[in-house]
Amino acid sequence: MSSDLPVEVQSWIGQPRYQEAGEFDVERGYMLTSLSSVENGNPLFWDADVAGELTGGWIAPPTTISLWFRPHWWAPGRTRQLQPLQVHFDLKQVLGLPEAIMTENEIVFHEPVRAGDRLTTRQILRDVSPPKTTRLGTGRFWVIDVEYVNQKGELAAVESYTGFGYVKGGA
Repeated sequence: MSSDLPVEVQSWIGQPRYQEAGEFDVERGYMLTSLSSVENGNPLFWDADVAGELTGGWIAPPTTISLWFRPHWWAPGRTRQLQPLQVHFDLKQVLGLPEAIMTENEIVFHEPVRAGDRLTTRQILRDVSPPKTTRLGTGRFWVIDVEYVNQKGELAAVESYTGFGYVKGGA
């Protein structure tokens, strides 16, 4: 952690933020649409016998883990637009870094996600680098973990993002 970080940002490091329940249950139709869009014919996801033998029934494709926490852009009664990975946008604003890209993404899977599950997520800022200058501009790297927990309290996955927020005009 960089000692020149605003106190507000320093207070976020290691602290769970934005714990939110998914807006809808994990649903098989979304799974099949996702699989179809990339022509993924893995029998684990299409054949009930294979799924039963290997995983005790249907599981969501691991690549869909973030799908279950992405908020809809609009919902009845919503007073503000929700964004996925809100900590990322908070960092951009507080640090005055208008541009940002994700430079790395890693997912560690635990319990399989199944149709009917309702996932809860929370975001944890793990680290913010000192200022760096790259070809893109001057800014900071940050690491954010998103933890996914099912309705039984079981950890389903941890997704780690490394982002780089910057002001244009690099070295």
